Amino acid sequence: MNAVQIRSAECALSVGTWLIVAGAMLYSVLTVTPLAAEHTPDTWAWTAPILPLVVDAAVVIVVRLDAVLARLGGHGGRWPIALRWMTGCMTLALNVADSALAKDLVGVAVHSVAPLLLIVTAETGLAYRRAIAAAVTRLEAEQRAEREAQERAVADRREAADRRAREEREHAALLAREQREHEARLAREQTEREEAARRAERQERDERERAEREARERRDREREQRERERERLTREAEQRREAERRREAERAARERAALLSGGPVNELPEDDARRIVVAAFGEGLAVRAAADLCGWSVGWVSTRYQELREPTGRALESMAR
Repeated sequence: MNAVQIRSAECALSVGTWLIVAGAMLYSVLTVTPLAAEHTPDTWAWTAPILPLVVDAAVVIVVRLDAVLARLGGHGGRWPIALRWMTGCMTLALNVADSALAKDLVGVAVHSVAPLLLIVTAETGLAYRRAIAAAVTRLEAEQRAEREAQERAVADRREAADRRAREEREHAALLAREQREHEARLAREQTEREEAARRAERQERDERERAEREARERRDREREQRERERERLTREAEQRREAERRREAERAARERAALLSGGPVNELPEDDARRIVVAAFGEGLAVRAAADLCGWSVGWVSTRYQELREPTGRALESMAR
């Protein structure tokens, strides 16, 4: 049963209860008024309807307040019960009093229907309202529990979504941090490789420069050694040439001395004469002295001296030698 059905049942109970109360009040007024008028002075006969109205007003109060208390889940205690039964008994007594005094059992039965129905309806309506109130309370508790469960489920889903979002953010942050660390590691490795390449290149360049320097120094040493060797050879050759020249000069001097050691002679052969002229020229003798030594004329000797003074004279001297 849902809330709409409960409200419909409660509305039907209220309408039915008030219809029964209204009918019982009208019937009671119509039944009790003649009885009250018979037992009231004629001067106050007009007050006869007041009694059933007062009793029925008490019934209305009881029914209404019981409905409110039942709706609120409360309990009025013993006095509302006493009022309810007292008003019910009074209504029953007033309605059957005329028939009872007339000893009309059928009338008693007929006139007791409305009061008894009112009493039972009041008790039953109270029980119904309490049951309905309990059912409404239970339904509201169930609905509240369901709402709380739904709210908890929504909160759980929201918390799960937040947790998933947080986990996704943390995972994304972790991936981003790992990506940054990976990029930093790659950059560091690239920097280390470049630094290693630069060191290797610098080391290779240093080794190449050292090798070139060593090769240059070796070439310089070899060149210096060759130069020293060449100088040594040149010096030795010069020394040999100088020794050869000295020997040659000594030999030439000896030959000149041998050639010039003779006195004046007659005309010698031209080759011998030429050698004597060359020797005399080398010794710095005068033309006439050379002419006396070789036996040729002064003009011929002077011509030979002139030839020896010219650049070709050295060649002639060598030929003479």
